[in-house]
Formats: sequence, structure tokens, C-alpha cells
Amino acid sequence: MRNPRHDILFEPIQLGPVTAKNRFYQVPHCTGMGWRRPKTLAAMREVKAEGGWGVVNTEYCSIHPTSDNDAFPFCALWDQEDIAAHHLMTSAVHNHGALAGVELWIGGGMVVNLGTRIPALGLRNRPQTDFTVLNPGQNRQIDKQDIRNIREWHRNAAKRALEAEFDIVYVYATHGYLLSEFLNPETNTRSDEYGGSLENRVRLIRELIEETKEIVDGKAAVATRFSVGLEDAESYDAFGLLSDLPDVWDLTVPDYNVEMGNSRFIKEAALTNSVEKARAMTSKPVVAVGRFTSPDTMARLLKEGVQDMIGAARPSIADPFIPNKIDAGQIEDIRECIGCNVCYAHDSLGVPIRCTQNPTMGEEWRLGWHPEKVKRTPKAEKVLVVGAGPAGLEATRVLGQMGHSVLLAEADRTLGGRVTREAKLPGLAEWARVRDWRLTQIDKLTTVEVFPQSPMTADSVLELGVSRVLIATGAKWAKDAVGRHSDIGFTQTDPTMIVTGDKILDGSKINGKKIVIYDDDHYYFGSICALELRKRGHEVVLITPAGRVCGWGAYTDEQEASTHALIKAGVEIITNKTIDTVASGRAELSCVFSNTPSTIACDAVVPLTRKIPVTDLYDDLISNKNRYTEAGIQSITRIGDAEAPSIIAAAIHSGYRAAIDLGQDIDLAQRYGRREHPATTC
Repeated sequence: MRNPRHDILFEPIQLGPVTAKNRFYQVPHCTGMGWRRPKTLAAMREVKAEGGWGVVNTEYCSIHPTSDNDAFPFCALWDQEDIAAHHLMTSAVHNHGALAGVELWIGGGMVVNLGTRIPALGLRNRPQTDFTVLNPGQNRQIDKQDIRNIREWHRNAAKRALEAEFDIVYVYATHGYLLSEFLNPETNTRSDEYGGSLENRVRLIRELIEETKEIVDGKAAVATRFSVGLEDAESYDAFGLLSDLPDVWDLTVPDYNVEMGNSRFIKEAALTNSVEKARAMTSKPVVAVGRFTSPDTMARLLKEGVQDMIGAARPSIADPFIPNKIDAGQIEDIRECIGCNVCYAHDSLGVPIRCTQNPTMGEEWRLGWHPEKVKRTPKAEKVLVVGAGPAGLEATRVLGQMGHSVLLAEADRTLGGRVTREAKLPGLAEWARVRDWRLTQIDKLTTVEVFPQSPMTADSVLELGVSRVLIATGAKWAKDAVGRHSDIGFTQTDPTMIVTGDKILDGSKINGKKIVIYDDDHYYFGSICALELRKRGHEVVLITPAGRVCGWGAYTDEQEASTHALIKAGVEIITNKTIDTVASGRAELSCVFSNTPSTIACDAVVPLTRKIPVTDLYDDLISNKNRYTEAGIQSITRIGDAEAPSIIAAAIHSGYRAAIDLGQDIDLAQRYGRREHPATTC
């Protein structure tokens, strides 16, 4: 039963000519699906609507081939084929009583049109302003005719949006794209009616809002996505000039690293103060994000008039059923976002998003997976899961929900494996949600028994009378330097100088004053270990063969903040160097370009280059097939890091997949090779 404190979240709200059934608003967010995967996209968005979201939006949707963001996946509304593709999504969303919205997008100087190869249209002759990619080439400075064309293209896209049966049509005026360029006095150097004064710089946005309202003519609401920030007084002046023009405001802040900030640095409701000031300036409904996972926080913001709807991107990915769970009073069942930004990372990599907390994200169409529904098994089996890390916990949860009898054995006293240990490191406390949610769900399952402090041997496994065994024994950081930049590792090593990453994870005392971390992993772990050792009082040098530390963190929006934290903490950073030799009291380095040698004095070296799967138990079991088959064991499977060390999201996915596939004769190509193929004609 719903808590009365949360009733306000379920009040309908008028958005111009349409009504949202509640205050839950999935804002436009990237998916890695776009126009190439319309069925995948529609299935994913439908699950959000099924989960109770009152509004479900697309990602950024190009109005014309002059706005092309290849190779990043984006949506488009260029022609009839696009209308048909979007109709898959709107129909699916409408089936569950939700409104469907589309974010019309004009790329401007942020893109270079690698797909269409038409010059991009920006305010100035300059290179692409998205500095996360360094594509050669510049955009073309727009003239008056281009502005007239853009307005026409936007009107046409709005008409196509109506044909696709969208209920909300956006004017997208933030995130550095063309309309942002017009607003910015530093980029808008025009001297005509579109430049100079603030009134002139908002002119195009005003025209697009007015023209879009004219096109939709009461059939759909017009939303405007816009940035306001307390550190930018003019942003409120600009907002004030337009404050009552659209039907609904989707507000964010100018700093994308705050809006999309990794949980290591940005916490829930980070936009509140900036949004609250703008909300007082308009009579129209305001929606804003804040990586909201607490229903109490959501309800409080609405009651205090900070905003009118609860916007969400990442939380709706981690748990598409947040609204329904709040409505049912099942707060403990909410799968809370941990803010790792693995979802965002994979869109940037050009593949469908995935989620550490929700392994079904992106697999709704391809595999038919659902975040809240698993099919009951027609044949219940007794299954042993060895290891209660992320893969083991997820496999146990799903197997139990399927109706299997599950024994979960964990060697340690505490459950959670690497999640529990990593969550103790600086900035990663929210990652414990991965463990806690699964333990909460497992605790509800009567067919699951959990045995902590239960190290398993081959003999003890054979005595249990189980028919299936899943080995989720994790992986350990290697002592060598075999990795991306070396096939052989250290050429010479003094073993007394080597400290493994697991020693830091375990909280073990590290002897020595000056510690070198050799980071050929290039994600968060090297940086966090450096910060942890600094907190313990060590001098720390972080060495990486890459040009910057935390290289993969560029995808998860943490590289810059992570580097800043290292500098602030006094960590010495050395880039573009490998470590070849570790001798007593020193490490010998080489430049990755010139092989020029150098030496650094140190007391210990922590190589973070690769992990070695812990497979002793697995190896013992499979070494004697006759023995385990005689014991009634039909299959022994490695999962998670014990199979292939990777990120936590991969371990969770592995555990889910192993449970779903249990006992089946799987053709990997047939099941996991499913793709969307565009129709072809000869």
C-alpha cells in the first residue's frame, strides 16, 4: 500500500493540451539504440511505461541530415521511415497510459556530420566543439537563409512528430548544441537581430517555441529543455524572457558534469537550488533530474514547489518500475541507481546502454528479458552457487525466483565479494546498493539458503546432491604487469616490492612510505587506490602508459573529476610511461614513444594490469568428469569474474544470463546473435 507521504507523486498534471497521469517523467536520455535499432528502442521504452512512468521520451532526435552525430547513436525524424520507426515506440508507450515525447535536436557546432558528410551548421567557423572527440574539419557559419531553413526543418520535424503520435514535442536549447550557441554571448558574435542583446540571442528559441506550438495546435504539448545556474545570472534573465511560453520546462544546469556527474563526486538532488530559483519565475510546470532514488526526496521537492515533476534518466534505467513500486509501497524493492554511468558509457561506445543494477536493460527486445518478470522453470533443480559476489548474488536471486532450490556458499563472513570491498573505498559507498538490493530480494525467497563462512572443496560440492553448480569465485589482481601494454610483464621483479590491488581492497597495511601504482587498467580503480593510499598517509605516484589517467572514465564522466581529485590529494601523476623492472627501492620506466628510460625511487609497486580468475575449485571439479557425473551433477559453469574479469555490470549480466540459461542446450549464435536488420529491396 502506498505511503500517504507519496500521494503527491501520483497526482495528474496538465501539460498544455495533454495530461500526464502522474509526476514521473522519464526525460530524454541516450540509449545507444537510436535510428539503427528502433525495435530495441521501442521495447526498452515500453518497459518504462509499463513500470508506471507518466511520460516517456526519446533521446535526442535530429530534425534534418545537417544534424548528424554519427558514430554516436541518435534518433531522427527526417522522413516517413523515421515516422514508422518512432510509431513503434509511441504505440508501445501509449499501451500503458503514458505520454510519449520527442526531443527535436539541432546539432550546430557540436557535430561534424560524419554520416551524411554535409557541412555542419554552427554560429562560427571553428572545429567541432565537442572536445571529447577530435574529428578534423569545421562547421560552416550559418547565414540568414540557414536560419530560415532551420526553422522550416524544425516545423517539418514537428509535423512528423504528430504523425508518429507523440504527445510532447521538444525545443532543445541546451547541452552545447546550436540553440545554446545562440544564447552564449561568447559564441554568438552576430550583429543582426539574432545576436548582441539577450533579447536577440533568445530570438531563435522563441521563434521555434512559437512555431512548434502553432504546428502542434493543441494536439501535443511543447516542452523546452533549458539550462539555468546560480553561477550564471544571465541564464535566469534568458529564462525570464521565455518563462511562460512553452507548456512545460525541462530544466538542467549549465555544467553537464553536475547534471550527469558520477556518484563518486555528485550526489542526489544536485540541481535543486538552481531549479528552484527558475521555478519561481514561471507559471508553467517544471521538470528536472537529480538522480532521484528516494521517494521521500521526490515528494518533498514537489511539496516545497522546487519542481512539478520528477525527472529521471539513470534511475529509470536502473529500475524502470520505480513509480509502480512506490505506488505499491514496495520501497525496499526499488533497484537504486548507483551513479556509475556505465549506461552513458556504452552509448558513447555506440552500443545499447546497459546497467550495473539492471542486467535486463537493453535486452528487452533482443533476448526478451524483463526487469520484474522471470519465467518459472518447468523443472525445479537443486543448484549450488559458490561465491556471493555480484555474479553469484544475481544468479542466486534469479534462480530462486524461477523456482529452483538454491544453495549459496560464500567463503567469507560477509557477502558481496568485490562490491563490498570496493564500496569501502573513497567515493564508492553507493555501490553497496548492488549487494544490498540483491540480499533484500534473496531474503524473500523460501527456496534459497545462504551459507556464509563456507569455503567449498571438490569433495564438499560432490556431497551436496546438487544437479547444477555455478562457480562465482571471482578474480584476483595479478602480481605481474601482463596487460594492454606488455605481453611478458615486468622483465625483472623483486617480489618483496610487489603489492597487489587486493591488499588495498582488503584494508591490509602497506609497508613503505612511497608507493607507486602502475595503472594499465585505465578505469576507476587505479585512481581510487591512489586516493585511498593518500588517505592512509602514503606518498603516491600514479604511473600510466596512457596520456591521461582513468582513460575509460572519460566514458563514465569521471576522468576530469578523478584527475582533479588526484591533484588535490597530492598524488604525483606520470603519463606515457611503462614500468619494465621493479627492483629493491626503485622502479625502472620507459617512455611509450621513445623508449627513453628513467628511474623512480619507491618502497612498493602496485601493478593494476589484469586480473586472474580464481578457478581452483572449478578446475578440481572438471578434472574428473566421471566423478561429478556419478554424484548427479549435470553441469559446472563459471560465471562473472571467474569466467572473464570485467566491470561489475558484466558480472551481474553474467549471473542473470547463467540463471536464465540453466539446463538449456544453448546455441550462442542463435540466442545471442539476434540483431535488427533493415529491410532491403532490390
